[in-house]
Amino acid sequence: MNWNIKPAEKCELDLVSLGECMIRLSPAGHGRIEFASMLEIWIGGGEYNVAYALARLGLRTGWIGGLNTSPMGRLIVNHARAAGVDLSHAVTRPYDGVGLVDRIGLNFTEVGTSLRSAVTLYDRGHSATAGIQPGEIDWNRLFHDRGVRWLHTGGIFTALSPNTRAVVAEAIRAAHLAGTIVSYDLNFRSKLWTSADAIATTKPLVPYIDCLIGNEEDFQKVLGYQVEGVDVEKGKLDSSAFKAMARRVVADYPNIRIVGTTLRGVKTALVNDWSAIMWYDGAFYDGPAYPNLEILDRVGGGDGFASGFIYGFLTGKTPQECVDLGVAHGALLMSTRGDTSQMTLTELEHIAAGGSARIKR
Repeated sequence: MNWNIKPAEKCELDLVSLGECMIRLSPAGHGRIEFASMLEIWIGGGEYNVAYALARLGLRTGWIGGLNTSPMGRLIVNHARAAGVDLSHAVTRPYDGVGLVDRIGLNFTEVGTSLRSAVTLYDRGHSATAGIQPGEIDWNRLFHDRGVRWLHTGGIFTALSPNTRAVVAEAIRAAHLAGTIVSYDLNFRSKLWTSADAIATTKPLVPYIDCLIGNEEDFQKVLGYQVEGVDVEKGKLDSSAFKAMARRVVADYPNIRIVGTTLRGVKTALVNDWSAIMWYDGAFYDGPAYPNLEILDRVGGGDGFASGFIYGFLTGKTPQECVDLGVAHGALLMSTRGDTSQMTLTELEHIAAGGSARIKR
């Protein structure tokens, strides 16, 4: 690699993610929320998922977000600590007993099947993460005293409140000044903000970002780039259209060193074509193609891609190996329930190297 990722021995943490972690409630199987008699509990959040996955792969990671002292907050703490995720910079406030402020965000997710798509409904207003204030987190201690090689954040956190928009700007500027690599998953969520607000907020952040991640809708709705000739509703994807878009992005923002774009063609809710491309140092790298990939739960697939290729960069892999790890990890993550990775490094390396699903005895 010809760019400067801080050496591991000079930092306490390989990666820190900034964003909200929520409790997800889902009917069993492919049930519907309104008819459910029981709900499964899962933990996850777009940015949190990356820190959690990388901890499972053996890296030293931390997560920054809002918590409270309720059993719901402890549920997230227990989940993170079980994987070894550092929570020392998370902001924890007393639980008020009713959730008027500083709540733990909830989401209700139906896992789709056949022609019925997966659906996520949010109940995350007035959350502890949305209430984090600028100046509340000691970025100097994190990036200078402790040392962090990579900061990962994104559009979901930024969209939560005016506070989080200020906090994310504060964080990525501090990371940039400290020489920490910054990745940003554009992750547009129409239920959280409009495209116009997303573009106005995100464009001033891009000069401080090294790595942009997103799909075709993300680049369109968050940065205003059009991907011509792509109709994702028909389930047909042409990577040349995404490559043309990536060229425009890096021409406009020469500080960007990586652009990672997932490619998903939806056949049914449980059968997708899956791949990705990555631009790095003037060249494109195509990930492995998984046509007609069988999916158990698609939520978190993009976070799986991000954590897979970030693992590659942090461990000195070639660009091709990085995108292969990202695509493989996203595919594997979607083979299990819940938002966060249940994969081991051995499993990831096996699939990324072209291994099969042959039974292991």
